[in-house]
Amino acid sequence: MTEKKEQLVVLVDDDPRIRELTAKYLSDQGLSTITADSGKSLDAVLKNNDISLIVLDVMMPGETGLNICQRLRVNEITIPIIMLTAKGDEVDRIVGLEMGADDYLPKPFNPRELLARITAILRRQDSAKIISKNKVVKFGDFVFNIEQRSLHRNDIEISITTGEYDLLKVFAERPMQPLSRDQIMQLSRGKELDVFDRSIDVQISRLRKLVEEDPNKPAFLQTKWGFGYIFNPDGDTK
Repeated sequence: MTEKKEQLVVLVDDDPRIRELTAKYLSDQGLSTITADSGKSLDAVLKNNDISLIVLDVMMPGETGLNICQRLRVNEITIPIIMLTAKGDEVDRIVGLEMGADDYLPKPFNPRELLARITAILRRQDSAKIISKNKVVKFGDFVFNIEQRSLHRNDIEISITTGEYDLLKVFAERPMQPLSRDQIMQLSRGKELDVFDRSIDVQISRLRKLVEEDPNKPAFLQTKWGFGYIFNPDGDTK
């Protein structure tokens, strides 16, 4: 029997007090945690460790959290990212999601909530390794392998983040089934949708850029006006 790999989280924040207190709390709860104070020190951590998740503060001097997130995704580093944003700053949250973040938490935050967010993402990663009854879903020129967590177009692999995978898996397992934003949030993240939360719309917009010929006229991830979204693997826009 293969021994389960230890899950390791890196917390990136330029505030030493937040780093130390949060890392101590996460470690006390049984979650192995490394800290970094900048994008440069994060790079060193990633080079020398097998990281399961990144907690990334937005507001940092020099290279901001948003810049770091964008750089990682451009370099096809798909490790899940939770952004720590200023309370009430919706712009940072939306931009972070557009750049490839998987979730966000406004500061100041309750460490218990951060732990819950981390645990939820890591649990989804583990459960995704269980063989699905529909292991491979084909739509257009795409082949989405749920078990292998891979997306190919014409035999060329497309880099996909954990958040994008979770979202596409929800749709792929429920073709032609209209899903509300609340349902999508529950199925993909296991939490309730806040009335002002636009993250589902932002992530679907990001996913459309991966799989749609024209994201403004989606054939596969279609909008169900007044309700939510629907996945049409045949790409029929009529």
